[in-house]
Amino acid sequence: MGQSPSFGKGRDRGTNSPPQRKAYPMDLVIQNAAIIDGTGNPAYRADIALAEGRIKEIHPEGTPNRPTAKRTLDAHGLALAPGFIDMHAHSDLALLQDPAHTAKAAQGVTLEVIGQDGLSYAPVTDRTLEEVRTQITGWNGDGGGIDFDWRSVGGYLDRLDRQGTAVNAAYLVPQGTVRAMVVGWEDRPATAAETERMRQLVAEGLAQGAVGLSSGLTYTPGMYATDAELTELCRVVAAYGGYYCPHHRSYGAGALAAYEEMITLTREAGCALHLAHATMNFGVNKGRAPELLALLDKALAGGADITLDTYPYTPGCTTLAAMLPSWAGEGGPEATLARLGDDAAAERIRHVMEVEGADGCHGVPIDWDRIEISGVTDPALRDHVGRTVAATARLRGEEPWTTARRLLIADRLGPTILQHVGHEENVRAIMRHRVHTAGSDGILHGSKPHPRAYGTFPHYLGHYVRELGVLSLEECVAHLTSRPAARLRLPDRGFVREGYRADLVLFDPETVSAGATFEAPRTLPTGIPFVLIDGRFVMEDGRRTDVIAGRTVRRTPAG
Repeated sequence: MGQSPSFGKGRDRGTNSPPQRKAYPMDLVIQNAAIIDGTGNPAYRADIALAEGRIKEIHPEGTPNRPTAKRTLDAHGLALAPGFIDMHAHSDLALLQDPAHTAKAAQGVTLEVIGQDGLSYAPVTDRTLEEVRTQITGWNGDGGGIDFDWRSVGGYLDRLDRQGTAVNAAYLVPQGTVRAMVVGWEDRPATAAETERMRQLVAEGLAQGAVGLSSGLTYTPGMYATDAELTELCRVVAAYGGYYCPHHRSYGAGALAAYEEMITLTREAGCALHLAHATMNFGVNKGRAPELLALLDKALAGGADITLDTYPYTPGCTTLAAMLPSWAGEGGPEATLARLGDDAAAERIRHVMEVEGADGCHGVPIDWDRIEISGVTDPALRDHVGRTVAATARLRGEEPWTTARRLLIADRLGPTILQHVGHEENVRAIMRHRVHTAGSDGILHGSKPHPRAYGTFPHYLGHYVRELGVLSLEECVAHLTSRPAARLRLPDRGFVREGYRADLVLFDPETVSAGATFEAPRTLPTGIPFVLIDGRFVMEDGRRTDVIAGRTVRRTPAG
């Protein structure tokens, strides 16, 4: 790819007084870039001409008559790729609260898929909205300061477009929220009438622009759904040309059976399947990624439409309340808090978690030394952040469950955790698979979030490509761009091609790196100086501009 100097070598040849369009038909020409076009093919050098938010012309090196434009950027030493697509994001409220959204823009992310894990903020009733806000405060905060002036999926998407977003956003209808609206927080099968009402709500969300359906099958109340119920909802998704994105029932004990369950029910429904953060965690799954990949290969050979996403780290991240057994969440957040406050119920919860293995903890007895508090809602509780539950308990001279219980009650289910249960060999094996895409699963809330929120995409490019060689650069870019675009059925994103949208990232292959670490998780990456959305710079010379160029990406009747 030739020389790869620091990103500062990209030189802007614009002028202070912009020329008239008549003299310069193009808005921007990026010269001398090494084009990694998303196909997985070898890079080639070319000039790229942009106008009206699209790639108008591509002139490979040696082509005579270079295009002219209002502005020229010399990208020698930089690679140019399609904008990265985050297939699993938790920016549902961040897009409204943080116009800059630098955590994602600085990584080269130009599109996020939100509404994940079966819990989000549309569609809702007034009651359900308040319940969900409490349930996932640990993911997104409580949304203080936001006017929740929508109740439908279309209303939420309209709100994002009306306010403007830093990056583009696609939305999944959250199955757990839908179940809360119709069935409530009860652990029972849905009636035929309730199932039909849920089918209607899913159809409405898809008709209003959602790209599919998500589930969180270790989170209440979505986990109370039977396979028959989920299959019926997936039939609706299939009819709209969307996909089902489950956080399935276990990533620990019984993980392979949980993956197979999702494959079976989507096959029955005729629905495309995208497996969320498709990891194999906990000690019981060490070295077992090849078994998962064999299961996927068999299904793919049989005609199944399956993709998956992963983040390039071993620890997971969720809420502390998610570790509780499912029956502790029946009735909703207030009922959960009441059980935690009752000594007899709390002792039952402790026994299930520590001895039997709660379904919320993937059927594995919890190891408090691996549960690190990463965020709290109440500032008075910040001394818990950065320590494991076990470490805090030792400092206080008490049992870990006593510490965890007190924290859950005091912070009203708000604590976020890092769960140190992953295996590097599994991470590497899964990311090599031909249907793999990237998803940060980035939780931006909390004092000490998982670094994947700020580092996933440069960590793939820097650590796993340049340093380890797990993937070639061209392969990795395809995983981050064209593969997710194909899953989302986007006709004009995911490749560097004439006519495609000018959502682009320029990075230095020799220096790109995630700045975020577990010690400093909000550090921005290096080596990604320029990011464009709709042909406009949202990152320029490594700094966030004031451009708000994002919009919602909605499923249409034509797909």
